[in-house]
Amino acid sequence: MKKLTVICLGLLFAQTGHASGLYFYEIGTEDTALAGAGQAASAQDASTIVTNPAGMTRLPDHMFTGGVQMMDGNIPYTLDNESGRKSPGDIMSAFPNASGFYAQKINDDLYAGIGMYGNYGLATDYGEWAGDRLLKKSAMVALTLSPSLAYKLNDRVSIGGSVNVNYGLFSLTRNVDGDDKTEKDHDWAMSYRLGLLMELTDQTRAGITWTSKTEYDFDIDGKARFPNLPNVEYDLPISAQVRAPQQIMLSLVHDINQTWSVMGDLGWQDWSQFGSPQITVVGQDLDKKNRLKDSWHTALGVQYRPTEQWRINAGVAFDSTIYESQSDVALSLPTGDEWRFATGAQYQITPQSNIGFAVSYLHMQSSRVQSPAILKGSYDDPYLWFASLNYSYQF
Repeated sequence: MKKLTVICLGLLFAQTGHASGLYFYEIGTEDTALAGAGQAASAQDASTIVTNPAGMTRLPDHMFTGGVQMMDGNIPYTLDNESGRKSPGDIMSAFPNASGFYAQKINDDLYAGIGMYGNYGLATDYGEWAGDRLLKKSAMVALTLSPSLAYKLNDRVSIGGSVNVNYGLFSLTRNVDGDDKTEKDHDWAMSYRLGLLMELTDQTRAGITWTSKTEYDFDIDGKARFPNLPNVEYDLPISAQVRAPQQIMLSLVHDINQTWSVMGDLGWQDWSQFGSPQITVVGQDLDKKNRLKDSWHTALGVQYRPTEQWRINAGVAFDSTIYESQSDVALSLPTGDEWRFATGAQYQITPQSNIGFAVSYLHMQSSRVQSPAILKGSYDDPYLWFASLNYSYQF
């Protein structure tokens, strides 16, 4: 079975995959229904820990938010030359995920919280195909535990920060002389998040969040040979697959009236610092050209509250590609320009609790793979979809 899969363990592992490189904005919360729009300024539930920890100062004294989510889609890879060789086809199938957050008020100015989630990584299953000696299955999954603090400087300005303890697990499976060989390794890495939230007016607030880069170090042999090319050895760029760049997100939320709100984002991710993730030939001079570039994110969302019990969400977002050229992307990192369309609704069950659902469709730009030359091919019209449920309770 050919699939893109992520390891899930209760609430420990949430989905990882594509969205501006390897990041996802979907973690099973209400933000999914808004395509992430306003994420650093909305602070509507405890998941603000991951979007802007300063937002905890807008929450009730104690609040829990949890979410579950299903993801599916189609990411097909086709070889240019299929004569006597097998293409992987769709490398993806459905899988579930979950996340959880808790925040509480310490005193009038200080708030604390903790989150457990996963929004970074990549895993593929190419099955029995022409390149299975180089890559058959690979998985990079990451779990983040995020203790956080927020402090209210005054009635309109709050700051916040998180120390993110990241656990990464990487595995690589390939065909070695007719048998599958799997190598695994894990690593711990630290990252940090800082946030600022400002109420510009009684109806408008702005938020900005900076997240540091995360770098894992895995001890896995990425070299492989093909029988018809006995003197050529290829090297998978393991290190290029397991790094998350620093990023900045600026968000704005404006309450037009008691019924309507609009929100938007502008974000940046520093992918250019990571160079080239292409597969290389061992012993040959490396191409020093940087194939990666910084990516940009923008989103626009709207929230409609027809009654005190309901709020309806919708959003659209765009993330630019991390590649300088879509004609030369990495086999193990298929992505491009991404358009995201989302909607959903929240229902206030009681004054203390609400439940919501969200659906999101993500269309990725087609891309071509040039390296290694014997496995040249293309990812044509890939897409993903998400369906999630979330629940919040204040006490």
